[in-house]
Amino acid sequence: MPRRALDTTVPDLTGRLAVVTGANSGLGFGLTGRLAEAGAEVVMAVRNREKGEDARTRLLEQHPAATLRLLDLDLASLDSVRAAAHSLLEEDCPIDLLINNAGVMAVPELERTEDGFELQFGSNHLGPFALTGHLLPALVRAEAPRVVSTSSLAANAGRWQWENLNAEQGYSAWGAYGLSKLANLSFARELQRRSDAHGWGLVSTAAHPGGTLTNLQTTGPRRGVAPSKRRQRLAARIMQTVDVGMLPSLYAATSPDAEPGGYYGPKGFLEVRGEPARARIPRAARDRAAEARLWAISESLTGVRFVEQVPAV
Repeated sequence: MPRRALDTTVPDLTGRLAVVTGANSGLGFGLTGRLAEAGAEVVMAVRNREKGEDARTRLLEQHPAATLRLLDLDLASLDSVRAAAHSLLEEDCPIDLLINNAGVMAVPELERTEDGFELQFGSNHLGPFALTGHLLPALVRAEAPRVVSTSSLAANAGRWQWENLNAEQGYSAWGAYGLSKLANLSFARELQRRSDAHGWGLVSTAAHPGGTLTNLQTTGPRRGVAPSKRRQRLAARIMQTVDVGMLPSLYAATSPDAEPGGYYGPKGFLEVRGEPARARIPRAARDRAAEARLWAISESLTGVRFVEQVPAV
């Protein structure tokens, strides 16, 4: 049966508070604009303050009435994650939406986070895991809180490398990336189960952009080295624009019809391009025992235990 394209009309978000990580470029920039256009106040969580200021200026030129503010956040540092979350919690305001969007892709050589984790697993999974846990008290106070995790087609090739999560027994750039994106999807699904079990009232969803032309692809695994013009032209022909690629995440974040624990991506061939639709969940992300194991490992590595963040309901 063909997968049905989904309606990405954004409802009125006036009075809602959203936090978007990696909001200064790519999908995060596009999502921030759409949320602000619908009336949400958006906290742009960024690693580079200068780039964040530039992005905020450009967004305000497009949406003069928008309420946008910056938050310093380095997902490769658990101290930075804790400090960013603390500054938001001090405001004593409910958070309606958290979009865990920021990430790094296919880092060519083994690098580690400030806390000693393999960079992709640490930045793409452990950082967002910790941020979500720290912000849980503000999320559960919202009327209809939602958390969106950004996965990737690379999750389809991801494998649970339980004895090598930290790349101590060898490193593969794409293997580590696939693992981190599989972890993103599995986290979203397990978060929904735990929300249901503990009465947190969260809707946890996940989305992937298919093949979308963002700064992750244009710099690619060389991290910061400008790609050749030939490569740029090829990418532009094959990949979607950000305006299209962000639609699965936009649906996952804002649609009243998004399913708790749902996963969304492009509708076209191999989910590379097209209108947003329900995405295929890879077998490794349908293993409940593995997802529970990942959760326990993540709590141990980050020191963030979700059930300790909020009173029992």
